[in-house]
Amino acid sequence: MPQTSAVIAFLAYLLALPAAAQDRRYSHCIAIAEAAPGIEFLQQASWTDPVPERSLRISYVDHSMFLIQSEGGVDIVTDYNGYLGPTTFRPDAVTMNRAHSSHWSENLDGIEHVFRGWSEQFGIGADHHAELGDVLIRNVTTDIRSFGAVEENGNSIFVFELANLCVAHLGHLHQEPSDAQYAALGRVDVLMVPVDGSMTMAQSVMMRVVERLHSSLVIPMHWFNDGRLEAFLAGMSGEFRVERPGISEVTVSLGTLPPQPTILVLEPQGLVE
Repeated sequence: MPQTSAVIAFLAYLLALPAAAQDRRYSHCIAIAEAAPGIEFLQQASWTDPVPERSLRISYVDHSMFLIQSEGGVDIVTDYNGYLGPTTFRPDAVTMNRAHSSHWSENLDGIEHVFRGWSEQFGIGADHHAELGDVLIRNVTTDIRSFGAVEENGNSIFVFELANLCVAHLGHLHQEPSDAQYAALGRVDVLMVPVDGSMTMAQSVMMRVVERLHSSLVIPMHWFNDGRLEAFLAGMSGEFRVERPGISEVTVSLGTLPPQPTILVLEPQGLVE
């Protein structure tokens, strides 16, 4: 049975953790996903507004950068490249990956928490498991192409747990995750996925990843041009509903996840106060 296999994989993942890691706060996302009734999920908002109760807000800034905001006032930017737009705003935390320079920055003034998807020791993966207010941030390391070879554990998929939701940002993913990596990710309610089809992975492979994770809400990123985006949307339209409402921000809660797995295209827009 698929559920039995998933449970076994999860238990194996827990047993493989060092003793110190087993003392960490339990990840509610590493579990079997259960179908939940959905209602209309799309709520327009502004990134400067308070986040509604039991919700989170996601704003697509540019490329692979998203601003994720919690009800408790924690602001996180993914794959931070140093420029958020014409604003003096600085988030509480940033995540970064080093597969390309457009996914990391040394411009970190005013940012208290920096989560790099790599470690300083080649081939050794970064290990993040941090609580910031009402958000848990953790990572699952992945391999990357580096100098014509493969660097094991050179980058990370970051997972954000807040508002009883599990949000995963695939970053600059170069490999199809293994069964152990899927188990480490756990349930993913909201997924940010690169769909360029070249610099990360072939679209056919990335589609397999999206299908296996089967998230309620999938947000494409790293698409460079509409042709690449439309090819991805066409390939996924059989199993997923596709929405392109022309907005850059969405507010999501556990109760408002769409009843059918949905790809929501957000339009990138720099932050303006």
